Amino acid sequence: MKKIIVATQNQGKVKEIKAVLGDLPVEVYTMGEVGLDMEIEENGTTFEANAIIKAEALKQHTDAIVIADDSGLEIDYLNKEPGVYSARYLGKDTPYTEKNQIILDRLKDVKREERTARFVCAIAMAMKGKETQTAVETIEGYIGYKAQGTNGFGYDPIFFVPGLERSTAELTMEEKNKISHRAKALRTMKEKIKDMLD
Repeated sequence: MKKIIVATQNQGKVKEIKAVLGDLPVEVYTMGEVGLDMEIEENGTTFEANAIIKAEALKQHTDAIVIADDSGLEIDYLNKEPGVYSARYLGKDTPYTEKNQIILDRLKDVKREERTARFVCAIAMAMKGKETQTAVETIEGYIGYKAQGTNGFGYDPIFFVPGLERSTAELTMEEKNKISHRAKALRTMKEKIKDMLD
């Protein structure tokens, strides 16, 4: 079994990654689970740059395959905020219930057609002696008028999927993994992982 270390402590992300990579002969661990508890400064200006920074920092400390993702929410009306600062937006320790409410308040009188937004996910895969590879995917949607659902994490309760008219926090894991930015990026990356396992 090949070991994959994910550059995150976020169990929600790890759950999604395990669901997509579940049929590969790999074992997935968070960096904390393998004792790599380090702070990595994400000072890139794009999601892709931040994913590469994390993956390449972590690969120095292991012989395993390292996967890092950087993802976030872009809201067009707010000049693509929170963007690459999604996790640190309004303060790193501010609960997402509060962040989501502040965003809803800022968009209070904004019309539906101007509430367009997307989740972006960039994934980088790094390993000693190999070239770092990336995949970037998005899911388009809009910001709802109130937070709904408890299945997701982060900004999921306020991000709605056109056609379904439900928030990503109201989707089952199966539904989410068909359409989400992270699942799409992971599926692209899965093919690259398969090549590395051959």
